Amino acid sequence: MMKIVLLVLLSLSSLTIAQNTSAQRIQNDYLLAENYYREGAYEKASQLFKKLYESSTFNTQYLGRLISCYQETSKFLMVEKILLNRLEKNKSQIYLYVYLGYNYERQLQLKKANENYILALSSLEKKTVYGGVIGQLFREYNLLDRAILAYEKTMSLNENRNYNLQIAQIYGEKGNFKKMFEAYINLIDKNEKYLSTVQRYSSQYITEDPENETNILFKKTLLRKSTSQPKAVWNLLLSWFFTQQKEYAKALIQEKALFSRGANDLAAFLRLGKIAFENGSFKASVQCFNFIITTTLVENERILANFYLMKIAIATKNPETAALFQNLFKVFGKNTATIQLQVLYADYLTFQENKPTFAYAILKEALSSANSKFDKARIKLKLGDILVFTGKFNKALLYFSQIQTQLKGHELAQEARFKVAQTSYFKGDFDWAKAQLKVLKGSATQLIANDAVALYLKISDNEPVDSIPSGLKQLAHAELLAFQNKNEAALTALNSLFLKKDILPNGLIPGEVLYDDVLFFQAKLLLEEGKYEKAIASLLKIIAADNQGFLTDTVYFMIAETYYTELKDTAKAQEYYQKIIFEYPGSIYVVDARKKYRAVRGDKG
Repeated sequence: MMKIVLLVLLSLSSLTIAQNTSAQRIQNDYLLAENYYREGAYEKASQLFKKLYESSTFNTQYLGRLISCYQETSKFLMVEKILLNRLEKNKSQIYLYVYLGYNYERQLQLKKANENYILALSSLEKKTVYGGVIGQLFREYNLLDRAILAYEKTMSLNENRNYNLQIAQIYGEKGNFKKMFEAYINLIDKNEKYLSTVQRYSSQYITEDPENETNILFKKTLLRKSTSQPKAVWNLLLSWFFTQQKEYAKALIQEKALFSRGANDLAAFLRLGKIAFENGSFKASVQCFNFIITTTLVENERILANFYLMKIAIATKNPETAALFQNLFKVFGKNTATIQLQVLYADYLTFQENKPTFAYAILKEALSSANSKFDKARIKLKLGDILVFTGKFNKALLYFSQIQTQLKGHELAQEARFKVAQTSYFKGDFDWAKAQLKVLKGSATQLIANDAVALYLKISDNEPVDSIPSGLKQLAHAELLAFQNKNEAALTALNSLFLKKDILPNGLIPGEVLYDDVLFFQAKLLLEEGKYEKAIASLLKIIAADNQGFLTDTVYFMIAETYYTELKDTAKAQEYYQKIIFEYPGSIYVVDARKKYRAVRGDKG
């Protein structure tokens, strides 16, 4: 009995091994055939695909590739023979008429091609199950109008089928954006679960510019649908659309409409308020957070909304900021629920009020009462900043290093590592700074990674070579002074760079990158100090040195904004906005430049 069992097990094992070997062989043949196909070696590919197809005639992928290989090598009769034989055996496979029609089209037998295309479409009345396949084949052959017909006919015959996504994409390929947006919105109308899908695809065509033609088409299409068939989902989509255009007040109106319809989640208002804040739309941001405060019954939500209102107060230099902080601590107390608020207050006291000692004491008290390791890390990050502000670098580095050890891999640990690098840079310890930045370049969150790359390049491009001064230490010291709110001292340090004896005859500091960095940083400090003409002069020197540098569009935008906002010189502002629009159409500033250019010209609408 045992022998029989062993024989059965051995047989099964042998069978399994054989099946696995066969499957692996088929997979290898397919990969090789695909490789030949992509390289244009159609004869070699056709031999393998023929073998694969004959071993698995139901596999349409093998069939499609074999047909394509034969057509590329002008073996149209072989394609016709394969297809007619298949149709003779099984006429229900109506998608084969598309293959057959295209085979005739490749031979310029357009009448036969058309007959087969019509046959494929008319056969859908009995076999809607093939509607998706037929539509996709027409699309692959760039027969886009026929593809739309196939999808639309299938949906009219079977209400359970939804090909509006495919139809919308085809209209996009045809450049018919009106029809494309109609199809996308019909897709949501039929099934609201497609909302995020439609947002993802539509965002490829929608810009920040409300005057953009596709934006106007999308808005009109959506408003027409929302008027004829009111639904909450249209408010959601309109809120998203207005957010894309940075029209946050309009987005807020849609969120309030949703809330009045019974939505009880305030997360949308928090999200919108944060986006508006990050983009400098403080009025709309305040409205979002005030709505949360007056509506919520949850204290933590009220505290968080007030936290952002205080960030706005600081950003807008509200003279009542200190009093507002004190009032919030009276209402909510200084406890674990208000850690973020206390950290923000310490930052304000240090960097706005120049009261680092008071700020440090507040954070030390908060640290002793904090329970969460993440709250402790946030407090230590700010304590480190205060210590750098007061010139106590080693103690600051100790706090930053503790966070890295305690929260390995966390975003706060990445931020701490960047602060270690930045502090080392301020000290002139460029090797250690680069070592930290090298780690961050590939593993950190996008924002930290970008900052890490920028600082790494600044150091590596400009660090002293063979003990020859490059000016990098002086620049790092100037940046430290600016961090410590000593702008005048920072400007003096920068000016000393231009007075060194080792300046080249053309007046540039050795190293073009450093020259740009120095001038750009100098301009930013001058803008902060209200010395606008001098700031523009520094920016123009960057352009004079290299008008095709990576900073050029940024420089032009800064000049335009300074003329427009600060110096009220609309003619000059228009000149520089125009440079961005026409000379740098791919710039991240082009949408804002276009808006401001229209405003400067006095365009209406």
